[in-house]
This record gives sequence, structure tokens and C-alpha cells, in this order.
Amino acid sequence: MVDSQYYLPNDIGISALDCHEAFRLLSPQEKKYAHYLSRAAWYGGLVVLLQTSPESANIFVLLQRIFRKQTPEQLEDVAKAAGLSSDEYQAFLVYAAGLYANMGNYKSFGDTKFIPNLPKDKLEALVRASQAFQENPTAMEALWSSSSCLIYSLEERQKQLGLGNKGITTYFSGNCCLEDAELAQRFLDSKKLSAYNTRLFKRDNGGKPCYEVRLASAVQKDCAVDGECESSCGSFNFEDKEFIVKRGDYSPLMEKVCHYLQQAQAYAANENQKKMLEEYRRSFEFGSIEAHKEGSRYWIKDKGPIVESYIGFIESYRDPFGSRGEFEGFVAVVNKAMSERFGKLVSSAEVLLPELPWPQEFEKDKFLKPDFTSLDVLTFAGSGIPAGINIPNYDDIRQSEGFKNVSLGNVLAVAYATQKEKLTFLEENDKDLFIKLKGPSFEVQVGLHELLGHGSGKLFVQDDHGKFNFDQSKVVNPETGEKVSSWYQGSETWDSKFSTIASSYEECRAECVGLYLCLNKQALSIFGHDAQDAEDVVYINWLSMVRAGLLGLEFYTPESKSWRQAHMQARFVILRVLLEAGEGLVGLEEVTGQDGKPDARITLDRSKIGTVGKNAIHRFLCKLQVFKSTADVEGGRALYEGYSTVSDTGAHNFLRLRETVLLRKEARKMFVQANTRISGENVELVEYEGSAAGLIRSFTERFQDDAEQLEATLLDLSKTDASCWC
Repeated sequence: MVDSQYYLPNDIGISALDCHEAFRLLSPQEKKYAHYLSRAAWYGGLVVLLQTSPESANIFVLLQRIFRKQTPEQLEDVAKAAGLSSDEYQAFLVYAAGLYANMGNYKSFGDTKFIPNLPKDKLEALVRASQAFQENPTAMEALWSSSSCLIYSLEERQKQLGLGNKGITTYFSGNCCLEDAELAQRFLDSKKLSAYNTRLFKRDNGGKPCYEVRLASAVQKDCAVDGECESSCGSFNFEDKEFIVKRGDYSPLMEKVCHYLQQAQAYAANENQKKMLEEYRRSFEFGSIEAHKEGSRYWIKDKGPIVESYIGFIESYRDPFGSRGEFEGFVAVVNKAMSERFGKLVSSAEVLLPELPWPQEFEKDKFLKPDFTSLDVLTFAGSGIPAGINIPNYDDIRQSEGFKNVSLGNVLAVAYATQKEKLTFLEENDKDLFIKLKGPSFEVQVGLHELLGHGSGKLFVQDDHGKFNFDQSKVVNPETGEKVSSWYQGSETWDSKFSTIASSYEECRAECVGLYLCLNKQALSIFGHDAQDAEDVVYINWLSMVRAGLLGLEFYTPESKSWRQAHMQARFVILRVLLEAGEGLVGLEEVTGQDGKPDARITLDRSKIGTVGKNAIHRFLCKLQVFKSTADVEGGRALYEGYSTVSDTGAHNFLRLRETVLLRKEARKMFVQANTRISGENVELVEYEGSAAGLIRSFTERFQDDAEQLEATLLDLSKTDASCWC
């Protein structure tokens, strides 16, 4: 029996993202703008296959070829004739849908591998009986042979993403370890190069290691080309090691992205959008993060657009070192009614920020009021869809020029709906209120987390000219009572300094801000919650957080003592902080369920949230911010890794509780997204049903214009680096 965490269950939740009404209300120009941006996002999103695992692109092509010839409905008869039961065929469809939804064969949320929940010989029989195989046996045989072993392999290293012997990654060649990642980061810092759009390949050069830093770009030449002042490529000696900076990673896909961004430019609503797209195009053409930053500046200036979008190498959660960005692109339509609430929250930010527990000197000099909108997603290409986003991730821009927040309304509407019988670890008398207020409380948490969590706090910096952005002769560290003695220097960033813990630590800080500020009556009132309703929302928000902390144990790997998901690690840390607060605030006990199997119960004393709970988060949040502001990696690591420890000693046996969580876990939902297509002068929205078959059809129809060429491109890109992962 394969452990259930390594396959997706047949009854996994699959929901269609509804954007019909939002799209209908767009003008013809806006529809074309949204269409071409969506095309850019979808083609760029294919990069994630190559960023996830050595086999992901091959599996994607195998599935595309099968389903382009036969729809899931047509293939069902073939499966029956090949000896598959209806459950086995459904398991195949769920696996295919999972690969599309995660853009690879590792879960985007948790980074564990998933394999088909049917015997290998049954899947092989289906592949061989398919029309695609019958029509082109040589190519399909080669595809199956190259990927079948890795589709099913659950060797220790292949069970999860990670660096070196801890897991699989394609951000680094297989012979790289943590020391190589650290060396490469120092090299990149010395060259003032961002790691966001890079991968690192280590090769042997006459017995000496040679490191290739590869930039994602359409251009493959390393010398400066037309439209470029200088190139950052070349060969360099650093710490007695050879580094070569090259271009052209994912080149054909980057070309596609550039092509569609140029098409979208013709339908932009204003100059900011045109300049933004021009800079993005330059970024993907030349491999320039500086151009992407410039595009992001125009994006911030594009206030309140009807069609909102962002695209690039953005989130660094899945790089085991925490510096390289996974490609994503989204296109969404503003929900005006909900955005009005978020606008009120932005207006109240300057009143709410001083409520946070750190001294004024540790807050940004000026709160740069961002756009905060609720969006209905039309397209979200990448490995998964979040509920809210705070971008750009460039510290220097966020600190001095601003950022934007978005809450994804149609994702929230379906992602967190829960059935009572599937609600684990809560007391019966909490369940009805939890189901009623989980959505509204999460909306409050997302708003506070994104705007005042990620949007708050200052980084102390000394720039390349020796100038400080704070008065180092006066600012006192509240944790030590002494003057601040450390800060960021030159091109150092939060991600480059705190590397492997940066993402989770920052998510934890933002989650704590949400918990802390949801106690503020003004903040709750903005979201329409007053009196008893407000108290109930606070209770369910805090209860959701402590329950999420327990659920987070699913994403911990005891063998390597590592966490696989930044947000869930953050929530576990918060659970530990609140348990440590004592005084009966949080109760966590192991019990036996009605089915006779191990279970657990979480309780929260709502009368102590505003006292014991608030004080605990106050103290912890202040520490998190001070370590972050002062670039105190040592102090920050000690604090965060201490609370992240999962052991079987102490008041709670978390390793045993992890087994209980795995026993009772519910699979994360998948989303089916619509396609757009040009029909004469109009743009049509093509929608699909919320099922595995619907998700599969959406992907086969998404790339039908150039399917064969695209599949050949993906196989070439995969084959080029195949020898690097061994």
C-alpha cells in the first residue's frame, strides 16, 4: 500500500472558478487586453514544469498527446477494454488533473510527490491502447519509457522537493548542495544580480568546479544585443571558483511570453500599462530583473485598473534556498463592491499601523497607500492559486515606492467551503459557527495579512555610498535595550540574508499581524462586523489559525527534519507560541475518534483571546520584526527554528500528532479555469465543468493552436538538461 499522502484521492474537490459575469462586463478592448495577457501567462506558466522536476515536462506532453486525440469521455471506453475498473480510470483522470493544476508531479502546496493511484501495468495498458499511441507508437513508446519509472518512483529523495540529498529540485543541478547555493548567492550579490530568474548548474572543469548561472530569457546570445546597453553575462573568477553567467533559459517559452505581451500592448488602457508591458517584455527578452523592477514601478502607478495583472518570476517558496522565483502570471477583473471595503481598510491603515507592537522607528518612514482590490481571477498560470497577494517582492521598491494588494474573491468563494462531516479536530459545538464564519473571518485575515502584514515594517539599510536610512546613533533595539548594531548592506535583501527561512518567517509575521489587528473593532467594522458578530469573527479567525497550526504537521518531513510549505510552517509556529502562553488559552489533546482511530481536539478559550492571546502575539511579533529590521539572521533563525521544531518530547507529542493529522487529512482543492479565444472581432469565454475531466479539457484546448510544436519544444528543453539531475 502506498502512503495516501503520495496520491490524490478520487473524491478530491475540484471547482470551476466563476468569472462569467466579471468578463461579460468588460469592454471589447478590455477583453482583448485580458485575452493576450492570459496567453502570455499560460505560455509562461509552462516554465513551472521545468522548474519542478526532471520528469514533469515529459509527463505533461504524454498527457496532452493522449487527451488531444481522445477526450476523457472517449477514453473511458478504451480504459474499460484495457481492463481498468471505473475507480482506476477515475484515479488516472485525477492524476492528470493534478499534474495540470500543480504544473508538475509535486504538490504546489506541500512539495510532496504524487503518483497515480492505480497499478503501473494498468496505466501502461491504457497508454498503449490510446489512439495517440496507435497512431504514433514510436514517439509514444519513447515518451512512456522516459517517464514511466519516474512517474511511480517513491525513492526517499524523490518523495519531496529539496536540495542535495534532501529532495528533488531543478533550480540546481543534482550535484549542488547548500554550500554551493550559499557561494552562488555571494557571487550574485557581488555582481548585483538577482537570483529570481536564475538556475544554477555545477559542472566539472578539469577537476575544478565551474558554476553556470543561467538567466531566463528569449535572447540566447550572451553579448549585448540591440536594445540593450550592456550584458551581465560573462566568465568571472569568484572566491577562487569559476562562474559563467549565461542567457537563454526557457528561451522558446520566453519568446512566446514576449510575443503575447506585445499583442496586449495594443489594447492597454493607458500609458502606465503600455510602459509596464514594454518593461516586462524587455525583462523576459534579455533576462533582466532590473527591467522587471521598472515594469513593476509602472504597475504600482497603474491605480485601480479594470483588468489587473502581474507576470514574472515571483514567489521563492519552492526554491530550496529561498531566492529563485517560480514563474506565475495572473489576469483578473476588479470586483468593485468588495474593493470598496479594501479601500476603506487602506484609508484606515495609518490609524491601524501604530497599533502594531514595535517602536515607531521600526515602521516605514511613510505608509505608501497601495491599491487594494478584490479581483475575480480569469487566469492564474503557475503551480497554484493563492487567496491573496502582496507584490512586488522587491524590498527596495516596497520600502520607498509602494506595492499593491489583491484579494482573489472568486478563489475565496470556493476554496474554503467545508462540509461539517469533513471538519476535523474541533469540538462539535464549534463546528456550525466555524462553517458559517470561516469565509468571512478568512477575508478579514487575508486583508490584514496582505496590507498591514506584508505592507508593514522597515528594513534598516546602509547603501553602497555608506548612507543609512535610519539614525544609527539613536535607534534602540527594544529586545536588548541597546543601540541597533546590525543592518542590511548594499545589495543585500531580506531573501538573500534570511534565505531558507525567509518565506515562512515573513508569512508568520504577516499572519501574526492579522491575528493581532483583527482584535481592533475599527478593522472589523470595515468588513461589516460589529457587536456579537465581530466577537464571533475574532473567535473563528483565531480558532482557524490554531487548527491550521495542527494541520500544518502534514507538511513536515521527520526524516529530513524539514518543512515543505511556508504558510503551514508559519501557522504551526503560531500554534506553538499560543500553547506556550498557557493559562488555558489553547487546549490540544489526543483522543480516540468515534471510528476507534487516533484523533485530536483543539479548544480555544475565547474569553482569553484579548488578554493572554494578544499579549503572546504582541511579544512574539515584536521579536520577529526587530530581527527582520536589523538583519539579525542568527537571532531570527534561533527564534523561528526553535518554534518550528517538531518533536515527541514536551507537553505535546507532535510527531505522533502528525500521524493523526495524516490519517485524517483532506486533499486540497483544485481549480478549473476558463479559456479565452478570439472569434472574429470578439473574444469568447470558454468555460468548463468543475471536474477532473473539465480541468483536463481546459488544458488540451488551451494550447491547441500550436500543440505539436509546443510539445516538441518542451521535450527539447527537458532533454537538454536531462544529464544535470543525476
